Amino acid sequence: MINFEKFAKYSKPGPRYTSYPTAVEFKETFDNKAYIESLARYTHLPLSIYTHLPFCKSACYFCGCNVIYTSKEDKKQEYITYLKKELNLIKNYIDTKRNVLQFHFGGGTPTFYDAKSLEVIIKSIRDTFINFDKNAEISCEIDPRFFNEDQMKVLKDYGFNRLSFGIQDFNIDVQTTIHRIQPFKLVENAINIARKYGINNINFDLIYGLPKQNIATFKETLNYALKLKPSRLAIFNYAHVPWIKKTMRKIDEKLLPPPKEKLSILKYTINYLTENNYKMIGMDHFALESDELYKASQNGELKRNFQGYTAKKHTQIVGFGVTSIGEGHDYYVQNYKDYATYKQMLDNELLPIERGVRLNNDDIIRKNVIMKLMNNLVLDIKHIENKFNINFIEYFKDSLSRLQEYIESDLLTIDNDFIKINQTGAMLVRNIVMVFDKYLENMNIQDKKFSKTV
Repeated sequence: MINFEKFAKYSKPGPRYTSYPTAVEFKETFDNKAYIESLARYTHLPLSIYTHLPFCKSACYFCGCNVIYTSKEDKKQEYITYLKKELNLIKNYIDTKRNVLQFHFGGGTPTFYDAKSLEVIIKSIRDTFINFDKNAEISCEIDPRFFNEDQMKVLKDYGFNRLSFGIQDFNIDVQTTIHRIQPFKLVENAINIARKYGINNINFDLIYGLPKQNIATFKETLNYALKLKPSRLAIFNYAHVPWIKKTMRKIDEKLLPPPKEKLSILKYTINYLTENNYKMIGMDHFALESDELYKASQNGELKRNFQGYTAKKHTQIVGFGVTSIGEGHDYYVQNYKDYATYKQMLDNELLPIERGVRLNNDDIIRKNVIMKLMNNLVLDIKHIENKFNINFIEYFKDSLSRLQEYIESDLLTIDNDFIKINQTGAMLVRNIVMVFDKYLENMNIQDKKFSKTV
C-alpha cells in the first residue's frame, strides 16, 4: 500500500527526459554550421521525420506546446511556402533517398489545415523523402474538434497508419476550466471516422493534475476512454509552468489537485488499466499486450524521443517547421521558435537552426542509462559496462549513493547485473533517474526551469 503522504515529498521540479542533456542545455553556439556537420556524420542510419504544424484557433490553457494562434488562412498558407523552402534546402545536406522508418505530424493542431492543404504538405514531404519503409509508422496528432472525413481520406491515401487523439479529460467542468470543450459524442464521431478508413492504431492522450480534477472525475474519464477502445493511452502528468507558458496563468492554481490526490489518480489509473488488459510502458504509457510497444518493452528494446515511445530501431530524426527538434547519436538541434526569424533564415537560404547541443562521451553514457530506465524500467549494468568500457559502480559512485533512498523506499532493486524499478517506482521514475543527471549537480533545481515530478 502506497504511503501517499510520504511520496508527496518527491513533488519537486525535474526534467521529463525526452532528451539528455535536456533542452535547458541547448546552446545557440550550436548553429547552422554545427547542424550541417552533424548531418554529415550519420549517413548510415535510417530516418525519422518530424514536421511541426503550429497553428491553433484558440488557446487550451493547459497546453505547453509551441503554437501560433490565428484564424487567418493566408498565414497558414504562407507557412506551407516556408516548409517547402526548408525541405528544398535540406536536400543539399542529407541523402533524401535514405530509408524512412517514422513520420510524424505534431502541433499546434495539424488538422487545423483543411484536407487540400494537408495533401500539399504531405506530398511535399513525400516528394522530398522518396523511400518510406513499407512498415514505416506514419502518424498524426488529432484534435477531435478539427477533424473530418475529407482530412481522414487524405491521411489514408498517403499511408498514415496511426492517429493520436488529444482527449485530456471528458469531464465538462474540467474541459471548461482548461478552455477545451469536446463532448464524448464529438470524440466518438472522430474515432468512428478513423476506423471507417481502417485506422485501428489509435492513441489517446489523457492528463492528470488538471484544475477541478479528482479521483472521482478521472475514474469517469477512464471509463469513457475505454468505451472507445484505443490501442494505447498516454497518461501525462500536467506540467504547470506559467512562467514559460502565459496561457497557463489563466488557470487558478487553487483548483489544481495536490500531489497526494495526483498520486491517488495515478495509482488508480495503473490498476484500472492493468485490470482492463493494458500493460504499463515506461513512466506514462499503456498499451495492449498485442501492441509492438509492449513487445519492445518486454525485450528491453523500447526507445523514446521527442515524438514519444517507439519500437523502431535507432534513427536520425530530422525536424521541419518552427521549433521542431532533430536528434542524432551525439547531438540535438532545434529550429527557431520565433516565426519571423524562422522565415528570415530560410529567405537567406539558411537552415533555421536556433540552438542545439553536441554530446560528449559522458553525455552519451548517461543518456543511455537514463533512457533505458525511463523506457524499460530496467538497466542491464553489464551491457552498459561492455558498451562503454567502464566499471559501472566506479563511474556512477555518486549517483548510486543518491539512489539509496529509493532502494530503502522499496521503489527499486539493484544488484551486480541489473537496476530494476518496480511498478510503484515507475510513478517516480523521473525522480529516480535524476540521480544520473550530471547537469543537475550545478543547477538550482528550484529554479523555474522544470515542471514538478508529482
